[in-house]
Amino acid sequence: MVRLSSATLCAALVAASAASAHINHVKRQASPTSTFTGTLAPSVSAIVATISSGEGNPTATQALYSTAIPGAANPQITNAPPLPDASQIPNSDFPTLDQVPPTNSPQVQKWIQGIDWSKVPNVTATVDSASCSGNPTQLAAAGADGNCWWTCGGCTRDTDITTCPTKNTWGLSYDDGPSPYTPQLLDYLNEHNLKSTFFVVGSRVLSRPAMLQLEYEAGHQISVHTWSHNALTTLTNEQIVAELGWTREVIRRVIGVTPNTMRPPYGDIDDRVRAISNQMGLTPIIWTTAPGGGNYDTNDWKIGAGTVSAAEVVVTFENIIKSAPQLDTGYIVLAHDLYQQSVELATEVVLPFALNMTPKQNLMPIVEALDNRHQVLLGRHVERKGQHHLGRQLDALLVQIVRQHNIARV
Repeated sequence: MVRLSSATLCAALVAASAASAHINHVKRQASPTSTFTGTLAPSVSAIVATISSGEGNPTATQALYSTAIPGAANPQITNAPPLPDASQIPNSDFPTLDQVPPTNSPQVQKWIQGIDWSKVPNVTATVDSASCSGNPTQLAAAGADGNCWWTCGGCTRDTDITTCPTKNTWGLSYDDGPSPYTPQLLDYLNEHNLKSTFFVVGSRVLSRPAMLQLEYEAGHQISVHTWSHNALTTLTNEQIVAELGWTREVIRRVIGVTPNTMRPPYGDIDDRVRAISNQMGLTPIIWTTAPGGGNYDTNDWKIGAGTVSAAEVVVTFENIIKSAPQLDTGYIVLAHDLYQQSVELATEVVLPFALNMTPKQNLMPIVEALDNRHQVLLGRHVERKGQHHLGRQLDALLVQIVRQHNIARV
């Protein structure tokens, strides 16, 4: 019989709790389970037949293909600061895992004081897990002439990143990790020399710092995906600051650099959340909505809730990737590394399909897929080459200046 250490058991329980919370949100928001009636290629059908929907039976965490060395400099980034020793980061320095952080701590109060609240619109928080039906007032003002609430209508602002400028370019990204299944995805990406953007949950970073360090050292882009993965429009202003601030901070403590982009869980963002994010130096990144309303969401996040099947996810992805050449731009797709099924689909079906597609699709981290102006603005993190000493306030000031002169557009 295999004996697990208390630390391993604790990490497994935390992961199960996080996945369960995500699944419960999906069940509240999603349509009833449907049955797939389409057809797939025999080779794909054989793979999909082994992937069941629902929570499944979690497997043990796979070993990482490499381990980052504390004190080493990231070979992918010129003048990168030394990698911290993650084993020396006390959990007690951070809030309770998977809970909205308290707002009365000195650190959060400092972040709150750094916000110019006169620039944050007075938008009422949503309720009912940010559902459209449960928020008729916000729904009525969800458009571009109102609060620009993405959840109900797909509204975005020019300051949001939603596409990649170059045709047939996929800004590759995965949300909600690091998870027990992330090593499998990292193996595949490493074997095929692919880089991605990882939108990480702060609680998962604290639980699995070695995974984040390997992602960073391997050249992947690291971005904020909140501390507890709650829908941000349901939170108070101060709670939004705490969610973003603590995630940004734990990333900095683990890899030594500070991210400057974010993705709101479930895409749930409005002008209030947007203003707070931008003032904290975090540019929002949302997945692509094609002309006509097609949403570049694989729906792999619904597999764990049992509301879609693996076959349905494959067909959704095929429709996305086959429509990509008709776009005038490149695209960003929503996918996840939280669930075993999602990672299996990514490594066994989705990524192989994309790599063998004609016309050729160029897969890369979102930051690398942006045009030169955005790359100069964002880089990969706040501490860009030669700017470690400038700090976050100057970086945020640069963001504001560039946007005011309309040169930070995708």
